[in-house]
Amino acid sequence: MRGLGFRLGMLLSVAILPIGLISVMQTLNLSQAAERAAELALMGRTSSAAAGERTLLQSALGSAEALGPAVIETLDDPEACSRMMENFVENSASFVFAGFTPLNGISNCTSKNDGVHDVRSSPHYRAFLDNPGTTISATESGIVSGLPVVIVSQPLLHDNELIGYIATSVSQAMMRATHDPMNRTSSAMIVTFTNRGQVISTDMSQGLVEEMLPRSSSLETLASRSDTTFRETAGTGERRLFTVVTVVPGLVYALGSWNPQSAGVGNIALSRFTGVLFPLALWAVSLAVAYFAVFRLVLRHIRELRGQMRRFAIGDRRSPPPVLTEAPAEIADVSRTFHDMARILIRDEAAMEASVQEKTVLLKEVHHRVKNNLQLIASIINMQSRMVSDCDAQKVLRSVQDRVASLATIYRNLYQAEHLDSVEADKLISDIINQMVLASVPPGSGLEIETHLDHVTLLPDQAVPLTLLTTEAFTNALKYAEPAQDGRYRVCVSLTRQRSGHAELLVENSIGPHTRAPADASGLGRQLIEAFALQLDGEVSTVVEPDFYRMKLAFQMQDSVAAAGDDGARRVVLTSAARRGAQH
Repeated sequence: MRGLGFRLGMLLSVAILPIGLISVMQTLNLSQAAERAAELALMGRTSSAAAGERTLLQSALGSAEALGPAVIETLDDPEACSRMMENFVENSASFVFAGFTPLNGISNCTSKNDGVHDVRSSPHYRAFLDNPGTTISATESGIVSGLPVVIVSQPLLHDNELIGYIATSVSQAMMRATHDPMNRTSSAMIVTFTNRGQVISTDMSQGLVEEMLPRSSSLETLASRSDTTFRETAGTGERRLFTVVTVVPGLVYALGSWNPQSAGVGNIALSRFTGVLFPLALWAVSLAVAYFAVFRLVLRHIRELRGQMRRFAIGDRRSPPPVLTEAPAEIADVSRTFHDMARILIRDEAAMEASVQEKTVLLKEVHHRVKNNLQLIASIINMQSRMVSDCDAQKVLRSVQDRVASLATIYRNLYQAEHLDSVEADKLISDIINQMVLASVPPGSGLEIETHLDHVTLLPDQAVPLTLLTTEAFTNALKYAEPAQDGRYRVCVSLTRQRSGHAELLVENSIGPHTRAPADASGLGRQLIEAFALQLDGEVSTVVEPDFYRMKLAFQMQDSVAAAGDDGARRVVLTSAARRGAQH
C-alpha cells in the first residue's frame, strides 16, 4: 500500500470518482426519460389501435341518442317505429341492428320489423336494469339479430321518466377490422373491454387473450388504472409491459399487451447497466494506462537503480553501475550521481585496501619476528636449564620457558590469522595445551587430558591474558594432579560461551585425599592468575572437593567480538533490510 503504483491508483480513483458519478446519474436520468417516452409511445400506439373502435362506439352512442325523439313520436305506432329503425340500419353501413326496448323487456320496435321480441333473457337488458344509463356490452349471439355484436344503448326518457332504452348493434367483425395492422403480431395484443371487465373486441382467440392478460389483475380493476403503463407477469409467465387507455370515458377501455424487447423498452435496462459499467471500465482502463505509464517511466528504472545499490552494498565492486540513460531526466540524474559516487568509493576503497594490505603485511611481519624472538628466548632458556643441575632452578626455568612459549604461540596465531583484529581463543588454547602436554607429561603416566572448547573469538587484548592465565592454571593442574579415590587421574580444561556475551573458563584436576590444594599456594603462578583475571575484568573462583579441584574464570567479552555472533563472522546488512518483507 506504500508503493508508488498503489498510491497513484488511489489518487486517480479519487479524481475519476466525480466524473463517474456524474456519468452514472446522467445515464440513469436519460434511461428514465427514454423509458417514459417509450411508455408514452406505447400508450399512443394503443390509443391509435383503438381509434376505429372509438369512432364506431361514439357513432353508435350518438345514433342511439339521435333516434330518441323519433321513437317518442312513434310510441303508439310500433309498425312506424320498426320501419324507421329498418330504414336507419339499411342506410348505415356500420350497424346491424337498431331498436327500442321498454322497461318490461318486450320490444316491438326493431329494425327486423318482424313482430314482438322478448329480450328479458338478454344480459344487456339485465345490465341496463341493474344500472340504468348508457350501457355497452358484447354478445356472441344477439337476441334479435342472432349475430356476434357489440350492443350500445342509451336510456330514453319521456316527460323526465325512464321508459326504456334505444340500442344499436355493431358487428364484432367490424370492430376487429378497425385494429391497426401494425399491432397484429405475436408479441403485441390490443383488447377492448367495458368498465365491467367484459371483452368486446380483440384480434386473438379467447385462449390466447387469457395468456396475454396480466395474471394478478382483472379487466374490471384495470378500468380504474386508465391512461397508465405498468409491468406485470402475463398468463404465460412472461414479464410483459401493459398499457391502458380510455376509448369511451367511463364505459370502454383498451388494454395493450407488449413484449418489452419488441416494443423497444427491454434495452433500457441494458443501457442502465451499460451506464454503470462504462465508468467502471473507464476507471479500470485509466488505472491500467496510468500504471503502465508509471511503470515504464518510473518504477522499472527505480527497481533497476535499487538493484544496483543492493549489489554495490553487498560488495560488487567490479565496475561502477551503468547510468540509466533511458530514464526520465530526474531519475537519470540520480543514477548519474550514484554512478559517480560508486566510482569514487571504488577508487577510495581500492586505495584503502592497498594501504591496509600493506599495513597488514607489516604487522604480520612484526608478529612473525616477535614469535621468532620468543621461540629463540625459549630455546635459550631450555639450553640454560640443561646446564643447571639444581632441580628447583630447572623448575623455575621450565615455568619461564612455558610462559615464553605460550606468548610465542599467541603471536604465531596472530600472524597466521586472516583478520588481525580477532583471535580464535579455542584454537589457541588447544595448541598451548598440546604443546605443554608434549613437554611436561611423560608417556605412560596415566594422566588423562580432556578439553571441551567452544568456538570463541576474542580481540588480542583479551586473548593474550586469557592464554597466559590458562597456561598458569594448566601448569598448576599438572603440578597438583593425583589419582582420586574413584581411580580417575585427569586434568580437564573447558571454555564455554555463555549468553549476553560472557565466556567461562574451567580448569579442573583430580586430587588425592592428602593432596595439598593449589588454593593454599601463594606463589608466582597464583599472582599471575589474579593479575590476568584483573586484565580481563573477570572473577576467579575455586572449588575444592574430595576428588577434584576446580578453578573457574567468568569474564565479559568485548562488544565488537560478542556482537559478531557465535561464529565471529562479519555480516553485511543492507539499509533496505528495515523494509518489511525484504529478502537478500
